[in-house]
Amino acid sequence: MRNLILRLAIGAMALGLAPYGTRATEPQTATTNLRSMTVAELEKAGDEARAQKDYRQAVKCFEEAIRKDRKNAILYNKLGMTELKDGQLEAARMNFQQAVKRNSKFADALSNIGAVYYMQNNFSAAAKHFKKAVALDENRATFHVNLGAAWFGQKKLDRAVAEYARALELDPDALSNKGRAGLTAQIANTEERAKFSYMLAKIYAKRGDAEQCLRCLRMAKEEGYRDLANVYKDEEFASLRQDKRLAEITPPPQSK
Repeated sequence: MRNLILRLAIGAMALGLAPYGTRATEPQTATTNLRSMTVAELEKAGDEARAQKDYRQAVKCFEEAIRKDRKNAILYNKLGMTELKDGQLEAARMNFQQAVKRNSKFADALSNIGAVYYMQNNFSAAAKHFKKAVALDENRATFHVNLGAAWFGQKKLDRAVAEYARALELDPDALSNKGRAGLTAQIANTEERAKFSYMLAKIYAKRGDAEQCLRCLRMAKEEGYRDLANVYKDEEFASLRQDKRLAEITPPPQSK
């Protein structure tokens, strides 16, 4: 999807057509083979197909596994994750809800419902489900990143900052490229991207992480943040004002 503030790290892959001359009995044979597999075998095959981005086959495996074990919340969640990666948002949401129906304390499934709502720009519903996930597992940095995303989507910046800061306490890489296990920053327009980068710079500055702070400030500059000179006013950046690299990003104000 395009124009998202935050998204799950999802890759979509076009499935090739079967070559000419393929016998009509092959799909039926494949279905028969799936039916002969155990639930554990089907789950493993689904995981492998999803890893290969063969979402169509993964869906078949998980659906067949669920047909044999309809009480398995993990299978519903995995089916939903596969559909989410394939862009089937409503189908994914329904299966995440089925997972929660079978296990009301399934934090990952609740967070995944939030992710669907988030991707549909329903930030209020997304925040509701992310908050439930956080309540069930407060020590998961990913859940705090996700909730921060939902608050940012509603322009509740103070709340977003608090969640991102908590995520960094739990995992220093939570907001970096290495730590993108959940929803990650991808702003809808240039102005919002710039504002988001500046907000992250504040968080890193407050944590004393000069390198990440300066990286975010450079991003904010590249994205055209209009109030970059505020680094010389906002107290979070006080410790950086003697750093020559800050002046390279934005020069200090002229003395009157």
